Formats: sequence, structure tokens, C-alpha cells
Amino acid sequence: MAASEAKLTWFGHACWGLETQGHRVLVDPFFDESPVAPVKAADVEADFILITHGHFDHIADAAPIANRTGATVVAVFEIAQWLARKHSVAHTIGMNLGGGVDLPFGRVKMTLAFHSSELPDGSYGGSPAGYLIRLPNRTIYFAGDTGLFSDMRGIGDEGLDLAVLPIGDLFTMGPDDALRATEWLRPKQVAPSHYNTWPPIAQDAAAWADRVRRSTAAVPKVVEPGQSFTL
Repeated sequence: MAASEAKLTWFGHACWGLETQGHRVLVDPFFDESPVAPVKAADVEADFILITHGHFDHIADAAPIANRTGATVVAVFEIAQWLARKHSVAHTIGMNLGGGVDLPFGRVKMTLAFHSSELPDGSYGGSPAGYLIRLPNRTIYFAGDTGLFSDMRGIGDEGLDLAVLPIGDLFTMGPDDALRATEWLRPKQVAPSHYNTWPPIAQDAAAWADRVRRSTAAVPKVVEPGQSFTL
């Protein structure tokens, strides 16, 4: 992989890996309790971990991985404090919506997400979020768990190489709204997320990808858990 490229791996559900410029980034680590993850938390390495919100299926393995690898966890302020105080995570960066931080691999900005956020022990999880990641030669948007919202048009103005969108419905956008989001975001490529983990969020990603091809200029990237693609 060339230094300017970015490798994306879907680990199932909303858990993603990003490798770029020698750095390993995990988004919403959920391995050990996931029925679709191809590996366990103990098998994963990370330098940075991005958390979108506090639900167990997005944060369950964040502390074990961070404590084992020494990774820095980036999250909304309340979650960063909870991880430090309750789980002894040594390196955290607490943020809030609209804020950004320069990290060794690029700039990370915390974006809006319309969802809820309660931590596994019932603690307040702050505001749910997405992430806009600006690498030296690529821009990636992880929407997180969210419904459709019109500010996605503005996020699209950033010039996205990839948008990662939930399509599972029930708890997040479903296929119809994710298609509309793709139209508003105008990414070069779009990948579905947060689906087929359990029956209530089962979706036909191939059928959704066909709709994306017919209705937008984006190239859909549909992979199975454990598979990767390169930007």
C-alpha cells in the first residue's frame, strides 16, 4: 500500500479499521460480543480509537484494546472522561460537536449525528457524533449511528472520497434515507454500515448498492466482515 493510500476494513456492524501512513485507527470497536466479527478484540492492534457514541455495540471493546495497545481514544468529552475514570484508559482526547484535532495521520473533526448515547453502565454518554477525517490526500466521513439530516449537504461540500453510512433502519437511517444521504453528501465512494448484525437490522446491501449506482455518481463499496478495500 502506497503511503498516500488508505486501507479500510469492515469488521462487521459499525466497526471499521483504517490504516494510513503507518497508523492504525479503529472506529467503534465491537468484536467479542459481535455475532459477525471475524476476529476478537485481543487480535486487533490500534494506535487511535474513534468512538461515535456510548452504546455497547460501539464501545464494548474500546477500553480493553486501548489498555493493551496504548492507543489514544478520541470521543465526546463525557465518554473520554468515563473511559479514563471507570476503565483506566491512559490516553484520551475529549471533544465536542464541531471541534477538530490534528493527529499524526490527519485532522479529525467531530460532526453531528442524530441518535442517542447512553454508556453500558447507564452513565450519560454526551452527544452522539460522526467523524470527518481529512488525510493528506483523502477525506473520509463516518456518519456514525444517525438519522438523515440536512446538514449532510454541508459535509458534502468538504469533498468526500468516501462516506460510511448506516443502512440498517430501526435504530438508524434505512436504505431509502441512506440513498438520500449519498445524494446530499456527493462522495466518490460510499460504504454501507450498521446492518446484518442481528435480524432487526437485516438489509440487502447489494440491492442498495444497485440503487446507489442508478441514482448517484458514487461508487458503492460493499464488503463482507473482515474484507478490505483501498482508497
